Amino acid sequence: MKKRGLQGIQQAEELNITAFLNLMVILVPFLLITAVFSRLTVLELNLPALDAKGEASAKVKLQLELVIREHSFDIQDANIGLIKSIERTQKDSQWKQFTDAMVAIKTRFPDESSISLLLEPDVDYKTMIKVMDKVRSAQVVSGFEVETVVLFPDISIGDAQAITTETVAGGTEVASGQANEQSAKE
Repeated sequence: MKKRGLQGIQQAEELNITAFLNLMVILVPFLLITAVFSRLTVLELNLPALDAKGEASAKVKLQLELVIREHSFDIQDANIGLIKSIERTQKDSQWKQFTDAMVAIKTRFPDESSISLLLEPDVDYKTMIKVMDKVRSAQVVSGFEVETVVLFPDISIGDAQAITTETVAGGTEVASGQANEQSAKE
């Protein structure tokens, strides 16, 4: 009977957590290092305020928009309309003309720092990132030096309205945005 009682009493065994601690010693620094590198690749975007269009002000302010279409870049003001349209193809975009237009707008409105990029659904990611880089800053030749000029660093992104063709009086087909202007002229 005594033997039976001794078998019922067991001592608690210690947990061996050295393998787990070894894993944590390796894993924690690795996670900290990768977290720093992932922060460097984040593009910070500013979303437009909800009441931005509801504000009424006496002074008309530039609300610059860049509509990125499959075959063109349309630079426009939300209040006035189209400022400049630059043709582009899949292989070749006219970046020099695009940069010159952005620099001209910045020299006319030096206090403006925001722009809205409106993209059609078919625009690829690579084009969007390249346009964002070109809109933020530009390399400008000044005398014998090349200067980096900050253009519009505050970027908002949205969807562009689709262009549909309409037939205006006279039988000509015009894009929907241009149809209202065409009918107003006639």
